[in-house]
Parts: sequence; structure tokens; C-alpha cells
Amino acid sequence: MSTKNITIKRIIIGLSILVPVLVAILYYFIPNKPSINLDLRFIPKVNATINFVVSILLALGLFFIKRKEIKKHQICMGTAFSLSALFLVFYVIYHFLYESTKYGGDGVLKIIYLIILLTHIVLAAVVVPFVLFSFYFALTNQIEKHRKLSKITWPIWFYVSVSGVLVYLLVSPYY
Repeated sequence: MSTKNITIKRIIIGLSILVPVLVAILYYFIPNKPSINLDLRFIPKVNATINFVVSILLALGLFFIKRKEIKKHQICMGTAFSLSALFLVFYVIYHFLYESTKYGGDGVLKIIYLIILLTHIVLAAVVVPFVLFSFYFALTNQIEKHRKLSKITWPIWFYVSVSGVLVYLLVSPYY
């Protein structure tokens, strides 16, 4: 294995650890949010929209690769990857500046919400290295490794993007 490949794999592993740690720090270790003169409370709606679009792109990406339309698959998956990265930037900005919105409902709907939220959070952290390695294998033309890993990556990534929209829809009345 070349030094370049080892370096890239170390970066992927580092990012896979850094992203969830950063999110945890934003949630649990920054009690006093900074004040700015710019209202960014629209970000959750933008992020839900991004997740919705990513869900569609992932479905289209799967559709195109099953039809062997590789170029269209690459465009869909590359766009989904880029939008997911943008989502992460917006997510970090929002949670650096604002407290998380608590779900205000109760009963069965609250239980459903909490199950979706918990699985979303766990799988969002888990999927990061899968997505990064899937892209790495695709970009370095390691197609067999890409294909094998993507069979695990795709359903998790799809669930995370769809459940992100559901979490927003369930909590949005309480913003």
C-alpha cells in the first residue's frame, strides 16, 4: 500500500472520529451559546430540505447504477456527498449558536420520535467512515471494494437522510 493511500485512510479515520466528537462537544460542552447579530434559525429547515434532496439523489443513484448508467450514478452520488457535507457545516454552525429544540409532544408519537431520533443519531455517526471509504474506493477506481462497501453504506446513508427529514417534521412545531 502506498504512502498516499495510508495517508488518505488515516484522514478518513480521523474525520470519522472528529465529526461525532465535534457534534458531541457542541451538544454537551458549550453551555453558553455565543450571540451574533444574524438570525440563522432558518438553518434547520434548510437542513431538512438538504436531507430530502439527498434522499432523492441516493435513490436516483441506486436506480442509475442498477441500469449501469455510471455517469448519472456518479453525478447523483457526488451531489449527495457534497450536499451532505454542506448539511454538516450548517448543522455545526446552528448547534454552535443555538440550543437544540426539544420535542414537546407526548404519548406514542413521542416514543416514535425518540426511536427515530436515537437511530438517526447513532447511524449518522456510524455512516461517516462508510461514506468516506465508499467515495475513496470509487475515486481511486477500486470498483470491487466500492461496490461491496456501498451495499452496506447506501441503506444506512438513505435511512439517515430520510430519518433526518422525519425528525425535523416531528420537532418543527416546537421551534
